[in-house]
Amino acid sequence: MKAVIPAAGFGTRFLPVSKAVPKEMMPLGDRPVIGCVVEEAVSAGFDEILIVLARGKEAIIEYFTPDPALERHLEASGKHEALAAVRSIARGARIHYIYQPEMRGLGDAVALARDFVCGSGSFAVLLGDTVMHGGSPLPAMADAWKERGLGSVALETCREDRVSRYGIAGGRAVEPGTFELSCIVEKPAPADAPRLTDTSGNQLPFHAFAARYLFPEKIFDFLASAKPGRNGEIQLTDAMDGLRAEAGLLGVTWGGRRLDIGNPRGLIEAAAVMDSGAGEASDH
Repeated sequence: MKAVIPAAGFGTRFLPVSKAVPKEMMPLGDRPVIGCVVEEAVSAGFDEILIVLARGKEAIIEYFTPDPALERHLEASGKHEALAAVRSIARGARIHYIYQPEMRGLGDAVALARDFVCGSGSFAVLLGDTVMHGGSPLPAMADAWKERGLGSVALETCREDRVSRYGIAGGRAVEPGTFELSCIVEKPAPADAPRLTDTSGNQLPFHAFAARYLFPEKIFDFLASAKPGRNGEIQLTDAMDGLRAEAGLLGVTWGGRRLDIGNPRGLIEAAAVMDSGAGEASDH
C-alpha cells in the first residue's frame, strides 16, 4: 500500500536552525521525526512511500539512503548496536521523492502524488512533522476502507480555545470510534464549529483533524478543481469537503496521542512524552 508524506514546508517556527536542518529531521531520541513517521506507515502496511520535499531538504534523502562506507566502518569497529540501528532505517519501505516547486499549501503537496498513487485505489497521507504515540490510527482507517470503501481522517478531541487553529469535523457515529462526517470546517470560530454525536445521539466534544488521512484516488479530482485560498494556497480541507459531499468521508478516533512537532515547544514536549512512555489520549 502507498503513503504520501508532505515535508516541504519552510519550518519558519524553527528558524534560524531550520535554515540548515529540516524541521522533520529534528530528533526524538535517536530518531528524527520523519523517521518515526515512516516507521508508523510501514508498521501499518504502507510500505511504498512518497516524500514531498522542498529544495534545501536533501538531508531527508541522505538520512534514508544506505551508507555502505559507514556500515563497513561500524562493522570493522565492532559497533554492532550502532550498525543495527543504521541498517534498521526505513527497513521494509521503498521510498520515493518529489519536489514541490512552490509552497502552495498542503493540498498542492498531496496533488503532486497523483502519478505515484495511480492505480492503487487508496493511499494514506501522514504529515511529516507529527508523530503518534500509543498507537497509530492508520490500521483502523485501513479497516474502515475495506469495510465501507470510504476515505477517512483521524480525529481527536480539541479544547474550545484551540478550535480556531484546526480543521474541525461534525457528523454522527456509525459505530464506536467511526463517524460519518456531515461537515468539516477549516479553523472555525468555536460558535461556528460543528460537533460529532455518538451512537445514541449525544453531542461530543469538539474533534479536530489529527494529521493522518486515507483517501481514494478521487481526491485528486477535487484537488485539481480547488481554488487557491489565502496566500494562493490549495487547501486540502476544501478537496476533502468535496469528496465528503459526493462520495462520503469518515472520521476515525483511536486510543493514541498526536504529538505535533511543528514548533520548538512541541518538540520538547514530544520528547518528554516519548521518554516517559506516557500515552494517554491528547486534547490538542
